[in-house]
Amino acid sequence: MQQENTVYWLKFASLLVIGFGLIVSLAAHPASAGLPLVLTDLMFWPMDGKQSLSGPETRLLSAILGGVMVGWGVLFWLISAKLYHREPDLARSIIYWSIGTWFITDSIGSIVAGVSINAFLNIGFLAAFVLPLWRSPKNAVA
Repeated sequence: MQQENTVYWLKFASLLVIGFGLIVSLAAHPASAGLPLVLTDLMFWPMDGKQSLSGPETRLLSAILGGVMVGWGVLFWLISAKLYHREPDLARSIIYWSIGTWFITDSIGSIVAGVSINAFLNIGFLAAFVLPLWRSPKNAVA
């Protein structure tokens, strides 16, 4: 039963990553950039409407990074759905290394960019994956 709970929460976390990636990719076109623009404005507090996602380089990076996040979320989903039951230690290792590498890189980059709040918010994504794995029994093959 514990293993099913772990898989459930990992799939939930995967959907969070996919959803966030889809939101980021909306900024690729000015007509669909409303929600990403609000989130960006929140990150660069106070909300003052001064942020813009209209530059072509920003739109390109939004498309690329949104796509990478959606693909990463799908990868996590597949690891959770197809690998975790058969090889939980391997699945756990892949997720730990992937999420840990992302967390360090993204958080340092956010701090260097002057948006430390994003590094703090990254803890939520980190916890969404680490907590279910940390609580799951080791070597718990179904």
